[in-house]
Amino acid sequence: MAAKRLFTTALVAAIGLLGGCSIVSVEQERRPARSAEDVVTPALQDVERFWTAQFSSIADGATFVPVQGGRFPYSENDPPPACGGQQSGYEPNAFYCPPDDFIAWDAQTLIPQLQEDFGPLLVGFVMAHEYGHAIQTRIGTGNQPTVVLEQQADCYAGAWLADVLAGRSTAFKDVTPAQLDDTVAGMLSLRDQPGTPALAEGAHGNAFDRIRALQDGVDEGVTTCAGYRRTNLPVTEVPFQTERDAATGGNLPYDNAVSSLADDAQAYWQRTYPRLTGQTWADLAVQPFRAGEPPDCPRPDASAEGAAFYCPDGDFVAFDSTRLGPALHDRIGDFAIGMLLGDLFARAAQTRRGQPTRTEQGQLMVDCLAGSWTNDLLTRPANSELTLSPGDLDEAVQALLAFGRNSEGDGTTAFERIAAYREGTLKGLAACTD
Repeated sequence: MAAKRLFTTALVAAIGLLGGCSIVSVEQERRPARSAEDVVTPALQDVERFWTAQFSSIADGATFVPVQGGRFPYSENDPPPACGGQQSGYEPNAFYCPPDDFIAWDAQTLIPQLQEDFGPLLVGFVMAHEYGHAIQTRIGTGNQPTVVLEQQADCYAGAWLADVLAGRSTAFKDVTPAQLDDTVAGMLSLRDQPGTPALAEGAHGNAFDRIRALQDGVDEGVTTCAGYRRTNLPVTEVPFQTERDAATGGNLPYDNAVSSLADDAQAYWQRTYPRLTGQTWADLAVQPFRAGEPPDCPRPDASAEGAAFYCPDGDFVAFDSTRLGPALHDRIGDFAIGMLLGDLFARAAQTRRGQPTRTEQGQLMVDCLAGSWTNDLLTRPANSELTLSPGDLDEAVQALLAFGRNSEGDGTTAFERIAAYREGTLKGLAACTD
């Protein structure tokens, strides 16, 4: 294996439960009783309400015109209309047809499955994404790669989602933090497979990039989305470099992943901590432990539902190496271990410099600092001993969903934590200290 590269081997659907420690759970009891089709029509109407108010701001004052060709649920026995004279076979998909100005969606499999697994807000997001393509047709986008157009549609859908969160929606009321995190989790199921080249025809983006686009829309609105171009979009999706890597996934064995990533995080903070504080970084001990047998620590600064922690009194980090660690590695991938260690080292760095980790802002700083190490991995020369590879950033997002899902309605959400981690990953340590 060249360069000790890190790859993913698990699909999102493989994430489950392990011995009472939730790696990522989808809480079915939260699901509303409405059928998926009962969600689609109000969602589309709400998206049109949103664009009626917003369209002129990115279209030189022009008035918004809703799609004119219709809305079409379809199934294997009742296919969608031909698009531009081309009739395609059945696919579990949703799409906008530019030549005929209509939106269609698979009412047999795709939409019901998204509704069941992730809730109605994700269904609304999918409809808002497709409507984003209708907006592109109305204002023009120039000659942009597919991945730019798809992430621009994600961004437009994020701007609609911000409107929902602001309480202006006619279809979605009182969205909870858990529902928002479920929507982010659902986007993992809509990502490109690791190794897809960003410029491949039909590429939508990896989960990290798609969630970044959604958060752009939520945070900055439609004007930022309208400005997406190939020259300014920070796309991280890359292809595998060798056939062997593509065929095997290239995951480091669990023990090697733990030791290599811990050593790398240690070396990163030895270089970085003096720039952050003017002080030398003292080596941080990493103590794996058997499930249920953690080392003594009177005030653990916990992560991963208590299965990992930084101990301020003993100045060491520890994690469950018999359940949590192997589950993250086997069900998500080896950079889920990287996210776990990145979180723990960042907690130590934040505490050592006298800053909080247990407040909401403190937790987001921890995530940004963990992202700064990821930035270091991401921007290294390809021949470095340890680098990121296709799927790794998606593994980090999955791990953050595992650690940070908000089911209680208080504290930070995975949505917020991913945003903080993204800042550190894309911009480096400066994003955490400015």
